[in-house]
Amino acid sequence: MAQRSVQYVSDENGRPVGVIVPIELWREIESERETAYLLKSEAMKRRLLEAKDRRAGVPLEDALMDLAANERE
Repeated sequence: MAQRSVQYVSDENGRPVGVIVPIELWREIESERETAYLLKSEAMKRRLLEAKDRRAGVPLEDALMDLAANERE
């Protein structure tokens, strides 16, 4: 992967207070954060692993029924 240029933002005293990152890197970071959040739930972890191994799609109606059932839990 190409080297990413991260720019640091400093306050008037020269202390770093923020960063500017390329959008590609930001999307990668957000994706990893979302995955980590989802993996905190055992039920979601199981569903993600099942989906990863699935070779066929899920009909929309079935997915909507699953979502509705999970909201009631």
